[in-house]
Amino acid sequence: MNLEKAFSLEGRVALVTGAAYGIGFAIAEALAGAGAKIAFNCRSQHHLDAALADYAAKGIDAKGYICDVTKEEEVAAMVGQIKEDLGPVNILVNNAGIIKRIPMHEMTVEEFRQVVDIDLNAAFIVSKAVLPDMMEARSGKIINICSMMSELGRETVSAYAAAKGGLKMLTKNIASEYGEYNIQCNGIGPGYIATPQTAPLRERQADGSRHPFDSFIIAKTPAARWGNPEDLMGPAVFLASGASDFVNGHILYVDGGILAYIGKQP
Repeated sequence: MNLEKAFSLEGRVALVTGAAYGIGFAIAEALAGAGAKIAFNCRSQHHLDAALADYAAKGIDAKGYICDVTKEEEVAAMVGQIKEDLGPVNILVNNAGIIKRIPMHEMTVEEFRQVVDIDLNAAFIVSKAVLPDMMEARSGKIINICSMMSELGRETVSAYAAAKGGLKMLTKNIASEYGEYNIQCNGIGPGYIATPQTAPLRERQADGSRHPFDSFIIAKTPAARWGNPEDLMGPAVFLASGASDFVNGHILYVDGGILAYIGKQP
């Protein structure tokens, strides 16, 4: 096997949802570095303009689209426009997501539904939109951004854990249903990653000490640190490339070892 060729994404079109910043941006940057043409979505022009400037600063000629990925009609229109602008989507990264940290008995049904709609239903909608072209080409890669909460529960994240657990099983089912078309669907399960979304959990206390949750994560992670978005770049390129053509229905946890670790004895 020519490894350089196996990992190359030259000529491929990658759609990364919610890739204006953080994990999605880092993954899009990695795919672009491997040769892919990048498309991404935002829900507002303001965020789209800011993201396009950030991509340009990295030397990436990304195409941005206004689209709410929970709306099937908007997604179909975006995928059609990407096909016209860049070509059919070969690589899809379902990254768009939110979390609401609310005790379950205090969470409204509307809040629960919003998390599931963005974190799970949107992945179904966007995958459904790109699958016909992948089936016709008999080639395609779908990467769903799962979570450790695809495996574990924790206080205040009932909706997020339910959605990410569902996304894990959607990943396995897409792999099962479309593997015969040479379409691979896998997931990446990030550990605790230092992004704007997790910034409140890492804020120093008034006395200069670590946030209690920050200390908890450091103690529970064999790597003894939070992950960085860059830690997800290599796994994303692998799962998007020909190097993973016989890897299907797998969730690759990039967590510094948390899921393998029982923790230190007190």
